[in-house]
Amino acid sequence: MPRSYDLVVIGAGPVGENVADYAVKRGLTAVIVESELVGGECSYWACMPSKALLRSGLALDAARRIGGAREAVTGQLDMGAVLRRRDSFVSDWDDTSQVEWLASAGIDLVRGHGRITGTRAVTVTGPDGSTTELVARHAVAVSTGTAALLPGIDGLVDVKPWTSREATGAERVPASLAIVGGGVVAAEMATAYLSLGSTVTLVARSGLLGGMEPFAGELVADQLRKSGAAVRLGVSPVRADRRPGGVRLTLDDGSTVEAEELLVATGRVPRTEDLGLASVGLEDGGWLDVDETLLVRGETNADQPWLYAVGDVNHRALLTHQGKYQARAAGEVIAARAQGRPVDDAPWGLHAATADREAVPQVTFTDPEVASVGLTEAAARRAGYDLRMVEYDLGAVSGAALQADDYIGRAALVVDEARGVLLGATFVGQDVAELLHSATIAVVGEVPLRRLWHAVPSYPTISEIWLRLLETYGRPG
Repeated sequence: MPRSYDLVVIGAGPVGENVADYAVKRGLTAVIVESELVGGECSYWACMPSKALLRSGLALDAARRIGGAREAVTGQLDMGAVLRRRDSFVSDWDDTSQVEWLASAGIDLVRGHGRITGTRAVTVTGPDGSTTELVARHAVAVSTGTAALLPGIDGLVDVKPWTSREATGAERVPASLAIVGGGVVAAEMATAYLSLGSTVTLVARSGLLGGMEPFAGELVADQLRKSGAAVRLGVSPVRADRRPGGVRLTLDDGSTVEAEELLVATGRVPRTEDLGLASVGLEDGGWLDVDETLLVRGETNADQPWLYAVGDVNHRALLTHQGKYQARAAGEVIAARAQGRPVDDAPWGLHAATADREAVPQVTFTDPEVASVGLTEAAARRAGYDLRMVEYDLGAVSGAALQADDYIGRAALVVDEARGVLLGATFVGQDVAELLHSATIAVVGEVPLRRLWHAVPSYPTISEIWLRLLETYGRPG
């Protein structure tokens, strides 16, 4: 007999867990379907292991940039210790503690591959081939995330390249690593493997970190080169071949790159290819378009809402923290609709994921760090804002100079001139990640610049950059 729940969630990553948790907290019953590890991509193959790999090298570099500490640093990273520390953060790829958390939260778990087989119906095929039929009384939430995109490069599949999973889960450090891509994964893994001792070549058809302010990618590329990486911009691979001892890439300018391992980090695709979406009139393998309450748009929800897509799979903001933000809204609205309560889907309402539009924060853990929120200057111009951008040398701030000798960094604000509020902020430099939330509050809260003058930064801290940026802009009124 089918098992019935108020909510069925497909995907037990942080997003799926939070959808179920918020719905259960509001009195619904919920089950999660998971084909891999409970905790998902972020816990085992992305956020946590990548940051664990990065942190040791960044800490060592920070010590080397301060006179007095620099003289005390006499050795290199212990690669084995770094990998063991990484393993501790992923619990040796064991999800026992995550499964225990689900049970403590009152959320059931069915292991296996879930497919939608009809309205509010999900069939789960277990590892042993057995099937479990699940019926949702109110809603099904798809939180299956994304997988690495492999571009159509001749011979690429045959050389069995690394994706982000292999890069974050490596059991040993290769002598040399070629990286194809210019985004966050490519830049972070280039930083990590340089610190671990690999010879790194990064190949990107345009600049690094393309969706951010241009100076961010430029400063990161400069530091990668200073650290010994070969950064090849404006070229693309046309062929990959497995050779004795490694992989050879042939580029479109006729040159070649050889390395022991190849990491491809050129984007993501939705994990919807075998989800049964065609059974409810949607396209298998595509991104799922949603409204502000994360409800899938289309005829399947025309009569009564039941199908939601939450997290990376809806392509709104491919970040774990933003997916968890969506999950809170989705869990709350699923419960509200199930219980006949009013839906607050107005901008910034309880059930609306408004911040996905123009207030997304992100930290890229490269050297230097890149912390940004909201719109870049280019994005704001495309959106039609009357704007002004102000920039300041972060290294000229006293707190930054104390943080590291010869501190290199930059900061910028994008201002909506019509309203006198921030549209976006970008900070690039060592240890800027903790500056970001203040900027996020200013953007989300639409805090007027004339009020920000009264938010006095403590001296001498890097936060003094706020005062310098405001001075550069000029006091309103």
